[in-house]
Amino acid sequence: MSPEAPTPSLCAVPGCGGEAERNLAVTEARKAFPQLSEKGRRAPLCKVHYKEWKKATKEARKLARLDW
Repeated sequence: MSPEAPTPSLCAVPGCGGEAERNLAVTEARKAFPQLSEKGRRAPLCKVHYKEWKKATKEARKLARLDW
C-alpha cells in the first residue's frame, strides 16, 4: 500500500484558487491582505501572493532585522 500524497491546500486570498506554496501566520498575511478571514492560525499563500506579501512588508521586515 503506497501512502497517499497530501492534498494541496489552496491560497487563502479571496478570488485566488492557486496551489499554496508557503504558509504564513494569519496576522503576518493580513498586513498585506486585510481581506483575509481570521479563521485559523495559518494562511496558505500561492507563489504570486507570497511575492506580493514580501514586497508589501519589505520595509517593515528590514526595520525589524535592524533591532537585533
